[in-house]
Amino acid sequence: MLKGNKIYLRQLEEDDVNLLLLWENDTENWRYSESEAPFSLHQLQHYVKNASHVRENRQLRLIICLNENDLSIGTIDLFKIDFKNQRSGVGILIASKENRNQGFAYEALDIISKFAAQRMGMSQLFCDIQADNTSSIALFEKCGFQKTGTRKNWYIFKNKAIDAYFYQKFI
Repeated sequence: MLKGNKIYLRQLEEDDVNLLLLWENDTENWRYSESEAPFSLHQLQHYVKNASHVRENRQLRLIICLNENDLSIGTIDLFKIDFKNQRSGVGILIASKENRNQGFAYEALDIISKFAAQRMGMSQLFCDIQADNTSSIALFEKCGFQKTGTRKNWYIFKNKAIDAYFYQKFI
């Protein structure tokens, strides 16, 4: 099991579909997830059913759970997994604001970084962060990610162009 002090990460299960439906269709999260439309229950059921095919999908999504009560509080994803070049994108969501800023995301990123290096053979993780997302910037920098580039006017939000910072962590 991928376990830390406060949280553990586990594989998606069929019972998670309703949680994913809630989290993925929360329009407040769309700005950072790049979603443009709601997901249907059928789409998410299909996704969960096929999620274990990491090499085929080039993605691994894990549920973040609290150790103390097994409560599911978010997801962490490895995406665009490139086994040949030993790299993967990483994204994280702590679903409710009450569970943010408590070290859960930091611990999940630490666990997934070790897992990606030791079990998947990755040598680096990467992510794009919107320039005005100061919480995510602080989190990823605290976890050892370094800003290695800027993509000018990469995102549009409410008719305003926002730069994207490209971060990498060599693991």
